[in-house]
Amino acid sequence: METLHITNGGQLTKKLLEYDITGDILTWDEMLCEGPTTEDIDSKEFVQLRKEFFREIYGLEFDEKKFYIDINKLNNTENYSEIILWFEYDLFCHINLIAVLNLILQKKIDLPLYLVCSGRVEGEKSLKGLSELTQDQLFDHYENKIRLKDFDVNLADTLWSIYCGKDHNILKPYITTNSSFEYLSNCLKAHLERFPDSKSGLSVLEQNILTIVRDNTIKSRHHLLGYILNYQGYYGFGDIQINRLIEHLSMFFDEGEAEISLNRKGHEALLNQYNFAMDIDNNIWYGGVNRLDFQFSKQENKLIKTPINAI
Repeated sequence: METLHITNGGQLTKKLLEYDITGDILTWDEMLCEGPTTEDIDSKEFVQLRKEFFREIYGLEFDEKKFYIDINKLNNTENYSEIILWFEYDLFCHINLIAVLNLILQKKIDLPLYLVCSGRVEGEKSLKGLSELTQDQLFDHYENKIRLKDFDVNLADTLWSIYCGKDHNILKPYITTNSSFEYLSNCLKAHLERFPDSKSGLSVLEQNILTIVRDNTIKSRHHLLGYILNYQGYYGFGDIQINRLIEHLSMFFDEGEAEISLNRKGHEALLNQYNFAMDIDNNIWYGGVNRLDFQFSKQENKLIKTPINAI
């Protein structure tokens, strides 16, 4: 009987192989924090939605063959004695985590489930991803893996259902729910705050990007990318996601040969002088909702319908 390790990406899979951690590995490197989704992951509808999303938004081809190879491992679990999930503290990982737990539940897989989750590390100032850990730190996380309870799995299933639905305000009560997912609360807050602010039209991350440009000497878009990747908090976005955000925000920059600076419109956005949500036009889907259909009201601490959609 083998252990099935489900990792959050190729970098970690490579490390586990290098360190000779025994078992079979499924690399679950989806990007479900963006784009439309359906509750039933193992379906033609889901695959079609993901194919269209990657082609239209990023100009990429969804790897359908790899997807079905991964799914097939979960269709044939009779030779596994346990499943260990390797995911990190950020929103990117947590959406993928609740999705794969939903899939395990849908397939009625009855095996012990364990979670290895990185974030705060003793002696380190910043939160750490699994691939950033030393070999000793990674093995320490492995030895202290958390056995997931039925409550945890059912919670993940519920959250995935809500994420694929039309009302993400239903996620709010779960921010204060105690579970084995140490960073879930932070991730749910981060998710709600990536909708446009009801005053400025900027998400928290978009506002942070403009603040970085305002307060630092930024030499190029590549330089800005590095800053954002290091100071994005609980989002865990990759290069292609951040570069897309930079492009949508370029209306707020003056780009010279040696420096990027905030223009007048950028300063107005940070001062909440106008709602720029429709100008930015980042009409990406998050599960079951389009980002531009809702705005986050700090005053009400919830998502509200965008005025043109508030019917």
